[in-house]
Amino acid sequence: MAETLAAVRAEFTKVRGVRGTFLALLLFIPLSLLVAALDGWSARSALESDSGRLRDGFTAEQAGLDGILYGQLALIVFGVLVVSSEYGSGMMRVSLLAVPRRGRLYAAKMAVTATAALLVAIPVTVAGYLVTQLALGSHGASIGADGVPRALAGAVLYLTLMSLFAAGAAAAARSAVVPLAILLPMVLAGSQILSVIGATKEVARYFPDRAGARMLTVDAGDAYTGGAVLLVWTVTALVLGHVRHRRWDA
Repeated sequence: MAETLAAVRAEFTKVRGVRGTFLALLLFIPLSLLVAALDGWSARSALESDSGRLRDGFTAEQAGLDGILYGQLALIVFGVLVVSSEYGSGMMRVSLLAVPRRGRLYAAKMAVTATAALLVAIPVTVAGYLVTQLALGSHGASIGADGVPRALAGAVLYLTLMSLFAAGAAAAARSAVVPLAILLPMVLAGSQILSVIGATKEVARYFPDRAGARMLTVDAGDAYTGGAVLLVWTVTALVLGHVRHRRWDA
């Protein structure tokens, strides 16, 4: 137990000490809040000018959760860098000297990734919602409105799982290039485009980001199904990452 705690503390120290990884984690905060504010101001302008520019089915409650869908890009980069930075720099060999049991080292990395993502996701998700409602002014909604607390909790879980999914993918690839080249375009636009094309619409529903995004819906719908799909993706990535980590020739 003591060795496990020591490994976890060491991984926390690495997160704080590696500039790129720590900056990616911190970037999630301003990116999410900025998008939340812009989304609220834009929606307020459209509502007050009756311009018809709002998307179909717009609600103030749901708008309060849109900011983190863009902010998550920073957490995906964070999850990838937590793992890939050590493979790329050769520091993984040093880590294995300190923690020879590869399973323990891998578990510590993933535990720290999840904890760090969770610690920033909770306040930023709540703050992002409140910022959007403040920007909406009189058109805003309460944080206690029906479905909002559950959607906020779902958003926090979604962000944590996506960070772990990215970390597992990076461990499986043992580099940052492939996971980032696939995950960032997919989350930014790729899966959204595929979800409106008839031939790929049904398949896109089961992509990790599209399925997980259902956890953020104020109207419960199939939020739990979407969460289950994302969980399967995350567990699969973590298992593949663990297999590759154990077989890596240090």
